Amino acid sequence: MATKALVLGGGGVTGVAWELGVLAGLADAGVDLLTADLFVGTSAGSVVAAQITSGVPLTELYAGELAGPGTQATARIRTRTLAAIGLAMLRDRDERAFRRRVGRMALATRTMPEAERRAVIAGRLPTDSWPRARLLVTAVDAGSGEFVVFDRDTGAPLVDAVGASCAVPGVWPPVTIDGRRYVDGGIRSSTNADLAAGADRIVVIAPVTAGGGPIGRLSDQVAALRRTAAVAVVRPDRAARQAIGRNVLDPARRAPAASAGHDQAATVAAAVAEVWDAG
Repeated sequence: MATKALVLGGGGVTGVAWELGVLAGLADAGVDLLTADLFVGTSAGSVVAAQITSGVPLTELYAGELAGPGTQATARIRTRTLAAIGLAMLRDRDERAFRRRVGRMALATRTMPEAERRAVIAGRLPTDSWPRARLLVTAVDAGSGEFVVFDRDTGAPLVDAVGASCAVPGVWPPVTIDGRRYVDGGIRSSTNADLAAGADRIVVIAPVTAGGGPIGRLSDQVAALRRTAAVAVVRPDRAARQAIGRNVLDPARRAPAASAGHDQAATVAAAVAEVWDAG
C-alpha cells in the first residue's frame, strides 16, 4: 500500500493562516491531506501539523484564522538580524557551522521571556499531547548547530518541540528542552522536505521556498524525492503573496492570508489530487 507524507513549511503567523486556508480549500475540493501517514512540520508548519493532527476539525481551525489577529502581538525580523544571518551565510558554507553561528546570535539576543513565549505557543495548540499520527517537528540545537527532529518518542513535550521549531533567531527566545536550547528548524531548510523520503506520495505546502548556501533548497530536496515518489508542491500564488504582505509575523494578516490560501486551493486541487489520490 502506498504511503503518503504531508510536509508543512515555515512562514510565520501568515504562513500558518495560509497553510490552513490551502488545506481547508483542498478539503472542500475533495482532496483530504489529513489522511497522510507522515506529517513533517517546520516552524509555522509545525504549528499547523500539530493542529491538524489534534482531532479538531479543519473547518474550525480555518475559521479561527478568519476570525482575525487575536491577542498575539505583531513582531518583525529586524534588519540587523537579517544582516547577521546573511553574513553568517557568507562566512560559513558548512551547514552546521552556519547554524552554530546563528544559534549564538539567537542566544545573545534579548527577547521576551521564554515562559511568556511558551504560553503563546500553547495557546495556538488544541492539545499538549502528541498525536497518534506520525508527526516530525524540526529544530536546531543553538549551541552545537545540530539538526534535531522531535517526535513522540523523543520525550520532548509537544508544546516545547513546536516552540523550538518556531523560535525565529533574533525574534523569539530559544527553547529549553532537557537542558539544551533550540531554535527554528527553518535555518536548516524552510521545509525539511527530505524527511519525507521513503513515502510514495508527497505533498509539500511551502509559504517560503528560499534557500541557498548552507540553507537547504526546497528545489533540491524535491528533485531528490521525485526519484522515488510522486511529489506536488504548493507555494503562494501572486494573490496569496499580496495577502500575506511583507511582514510574515503580522497577525493582522492572518485572515487575508487564510482566505487567499483557500481561494488558491481551487487552482491547485487537480494537481495535488493527481499525486495524492493516484492509483
